[in-house]
Amino acid sequence: MAVLTFELPDGTTREVAVTQVLNAGYAGRSQDDVAAHVAELAELGVPAPSVTPALYPVAPYLAQQTEAVAAQHARTSGEAEWALVVAGDGELLLTAACDHTDRDLEVHGVAWSKNAGPDVLARRAWRLADVAPRIDELTLRAWVTHGDRETEIQDGTLAELLTPAYWVDVLRAREALVPGTVLISGTIPMAHDVDQFADAWRVELGDPATGDTIGLTYAVRALPTPIG
Repeated sequence: MAVLTFELPDGTTREVAVTQVLNAGYAGRSQDDVAAHVAELAELGVPAPSVTPALYPVAPYLAQQTEAVAAQHARTSGEAEWALVVAGDGELLLTAACDHTDRDLEVHGVAWSKNAGPDVLARRAWRLADVAPRIDELTLRAWVTHGDRETEIQDGTLAELLTPAYWVDVLRAREALVPGTVLISGTIPMAHDVDQFADAWRVELGDPATGDTIGLTYAVRALPTPIG
């Protein structure tokens, strides 16, 4: 069982034994924009979901706080997200996350691709209650590194995504709002002119009201060539 540790702004920590991980997909606030995105992906061979927004269960051990992700080939990439974490006492935490996805496998099944790589989470978190009144103002950004050059690939706000409160209601209705639950939000658009298949990813969740940021960085390391 994966155990995550988060430092809160007051210096206290929370250990969370992960019992379930759920990855939201097609989770834009504007479902008209989501429908257009589904159509774009269909042209690339990615199967359309039966309903939007979608919710994909992934193996609990895939929730990781790591500085390196092992990739089985050159077409895997991350995407900037926020994560809702239910702590042991039921307290709701918000942190930065990056869903590392197998893009080749994605055309065969999104759920399969989500289970082929980890959800990397930051080591700091905010109490959701502390930032909920200004949730739409929070920023979400990502950068990719190729060699020694870092380039911004995503830049937006949480106003573009369905809110944590929306997913809290979904989880509660499914009787899934239980300690150890990690829900990953879905992502914002990527810059089309930036190569997502990178040597490293960096994601930052920011609070303009306080100037505080929560970040994560990890390298993407190719696995050795298979033998046999």
